[in-house]
Amino acid sequence: MDRGYRYHADLIQRHIELVPGYAAIRDSLLPGLDIGEETLRAILGAAAEFAERRLVPVNRAGDLQGCRFQAGRVLTPDCYKQAWQELTSAGWNSVDQPTEFGGQGLPSFVNTACRELFDRACMAIGMLTGPTRAGTQLLLEFADPALQQEWIPQLVAGKWSLTICISEADAGSDVGRVRSQAVPDADGRWGVTGEKMWTSFGDNDLVERIGHLLLARTPGAPAGTAGLSLFLVPNKVRGQSGEWVGNGVSPRRIEEKLGLHGSPTCAMGFEGAKGHLLGRLHRGLPQMFVMIQSMRLMVATEGVGISFGAEQAALGYAAERRQGGNPSQPPVAINTHVDIQRQLLSMAARVEVLRGMLYELAVRIDVERQNVVVDERHARITQWLLPIAKASCPEAAFEVPSAAIQVLGGAGYTREWPCGQWLRDARMMSIAEGSTGIQALDLLHRRLWRDGGETLFAFVETATNEIGSASSEVAGPARRVIERLHRVGRRMLGWRESPREAETGAVAFLQLALLAATAWIAVRLATQVDGDRIGRRLAAAGRYWLSDIDARSAFHEQEALAGAARLAEFQQV
Repeated sequence: MDRGYRYHADLIQRHIELVPGYAAIRDSLLPGLDIGEETLRAILGAAAEFAERRLVPVNRAGDLQGCRFQAGRVLTPDCYKQAWQELTSAGWNSVDQPTEFGGQGLPSFVNTACRELFDRACMAIGMLTGPTRAGTQLLLEFADPALQQEWIPQLVAGKWSLTICISEADAGSDVGRVRSQAVPDADGRWGVTGEKMWTSFGDNDLVERIGHLLLARTPGAPAGTAGLSLFLVPNKVRGQSGEWVGNGVSPRRIEEKLGLHGSPTCAMGFEGAKGHLLGRLHRGLPQMFVMIQSMRLMVATEGVGISFGAEQAALGYAAERRQGGNPSQPPVAINTHVDIQRQLLSMAARVEVLRGMLYELAVRIDVERQNVVVDERHARITQWLLPIAKASCPEAAFEVPSAAIQVLGGAGYTREWPCGQWLRDARMMSIAEGSTGIQALDLLHRRLWRDGGETLFAFVETATNEIGSASSEVAGPARRVIERLHRVGRRMLGWRESPREAETGAVAFLQLALLAATAWIAVRLATQVDGDRIGRRLAAAGRYWLSDIDARSAFHEQEALAGAARLAEFQQV
């Protein structure tokens, strides 16, 4: 397909090559690990072929059939088992896993690139691979060697899986109110009892064994998050004869959801289930953030993949659908109408600047993991971009399919086109792994206030330096947005003693930070000189994104600084 998954893969590769840190990683890998342009093209080409040939049909069938809860077990759609076997046997779940445990040892940004293709094709299956991969990173950091040897090879092979088991009925984002209990046993393990919810693939028929990464409170632990510890709790353990037996872990039900019908979201019960302590007592939440950071990047990746799929559906439809024009002549393609052009260009620009930001972030994370540079400023920028990407890419994943439906008209509202499913599936993403409001508070409290603005100043300096050599036509609007962010950030630093004033404008500050980050990326895209189709698309996207960014950023500046007085009427509502 001309604008199918191969084209998608080529776009991803161009973005990766534009990130300054890519060359540093490419040239510093261990002997035997090649991630040069040709190797990357081969990997992404194979991922694109697998996504289009194998996952697209599974996605539609899985959405229609959904998951079932029968006799206390979760059954996934009938078509999943064969697809899962093909995905794992081909190694797509092990791209960046350690070679000593059977993985391929490639940089994580390669996994991000493959995931973008796969999530466009079938986000539901990604809800199984994502937590397993992120959980493996957590085991590498906090599990003892024996537990690593037991679990990680099976996870890499796709025979076992992991879940994130945090939320409870009255302890979602307010995780310090977790009530699950863990009591030490004589054999050195722990007995875990409690009820958890919102657990993706908490039970399924695709793997032999499931490990739940779970936060619980131990006897005598302090209140709040300071008293939480992290455990690995398997759903099965070895019996006396070596067979698998139950471990006091039961799925209570699967949720009936707006979307993601092919991904079972489970309520889970733990009744004296035997588990293993990971890391140190009462350090559960900080340790869990190793996994949560990966999950937030994963959600951002899902957002870009789905947004691009919807934008491409609208672009293709508009080129073929004929309507309007001179009544005495044949109707014209609707992409000749200026309002359709505006809608399509708006979608394309949004997708490409977010994709550029995603790979800037993904490559930066790898630069740190590979120890290519040891630079505190570099790490600060990574942390600055993470909540921005987590908030903005999921919002695009809902809004771009909605805009695509508008272009398709009545056709877009039917099941014949995938935009409706993308919209339903994506709505979850702005909630999971921390809602947009939580990301805004994270940016304010942890990225701005915690270090007195040093993280913000590092971003401003880096972005300003990179755009400095661009022409004033593109650099001027970007520079003004970054200066506006700098100015608002300094004002908000002065509100640390009056947090309500700043928190009222936290989401607007996040939106302003997004515009500054994407303005930086847009200049990178707008200055592309390659004359091929991809180069022309990226340059057009960058220029369009910058065309009205002054007005948008001025609005968010005013909104961010409006203060808490604007909420005075809330009690009258």
